[in-house]
Amino acid sequence: MHHQWLLLAACFWVIFMFMVASKFITLTFKDPDEYGAKQEPLMLTAMTKVEKVQVPEEKRLPEEFQPTGKVLSGNLMHQPLIHMERLELLRNVCRDVALRNLSHTTVSKFILDRIFVCDKHKILFCQTPKVGNTQWKKVLIVLNGAFSSIEEIPENIVHDHEKNGLPRLSSFSDSEIQKRLNLYFKFFIVRDPFERLISAFKDKFVHNPRFEPWYRHEIAPGIIRKYRKNRTETRGLQFEDFVRYLGDPNHRWLDVQFGDHIIHWVTYVELCAPCEISYTVIGHHETLEDDAPYILKAAGIDHLVSYPTIPPGITTYNKTKVERYFSGISKRDIKRLYARFEGDFKLFGYQEPDFLLN
Repeated sequence: MHHQWLLLAACFWVIFMFMVASKFITLTFKDPDEYGAKQEPLMLTAMTKVEKVQVPEEKRLPEEFQPTGKVLSGNLMHQPLIHMERLELLRNVCRDVALRNLSHTTVSKFILDRIFVCDKHKILFCQTPKVGNTQWKKVLIVLNGAFSSIEEIPENIVHDHEKNGLPRLSSFSDSEIQKRLNLYFKFFIVRDPFERLISAFKDKFVHNPRFEPWYRHEIAPGIIRKYRKNRTETRGLQFEDFVRYLGDPNHRWLDVQFGDHIIHWVTYVELCAPCEISYTVIGHHETLEDDAPYILKAAGIDHLVSYPTIPPGITTYNKTKVERYFSGISKRDIKRLYARFEGDFKLFGYQEPDFLLN
């Protein structure tokens, strides 16, 4: 009788162990797709893409930027990925041998003169005129301690480089320049290349708000003498003349005569050498409402200064305006202009204009 109870107990133990093992096997080998689909967060895909971008360690940005008391766009969470993609595009175009002549340049004194330094917060800003640079200069002037707030800065001081407290990178020794290029947070802002040229033309040859007479009285006549087709035309510089000058493969002989004034219309490559200098962030004028707070946060200065209020609609790409300005320009002249600025279009992800394709 005792043996029968032992046998019965053993049978129950075997059955119990079989049930436990069966449950374990079911849990272990459950369908990974069915399980993973419910557990994998949406951000996992996005962060996988970020990992593909090879950014040097000292230039790597935090993966998440949270609001710091300011009301920011809902796009803020996507900003790190957007800027990583911009840098990845830049590097890919820089490696394109076919575009090398349009994307590479020598880091000359002309370029170092365009880069402003904030040693206190380890920031370098490359000036690209006609994309809101005045406001970024004001930000750096405050950070350098020349003024306590942006509102206090007189307009005539912003562009007076002897009084605004903004040293240029070219003012340092070679070793000091290299140290800052290697270690500092570096950024600049771009804009649709053709819309920027329209802005430069209007600002310097039509409105001329800061009263810089040399543009109308020296530079404009020089362009007209060489590039105006109708010699009997007595009007001032027209956009058509300006386009012919910029698209001329031999434009450099006039550039030399015009000196540093050409900064308002030369390419971003000629201004900032983006393939030679490893910039931390490249902002876009069209998305400045999101890019400005992102840059301040990434540079670690968002608690010290704010970017000035951006008037509604001022940064929006105006396709109608661009098409209107180019409507009277010959296809040949537009193609020659695009040939010069193609590097800027490709490096920063701007689309070739529709009117050039038709």
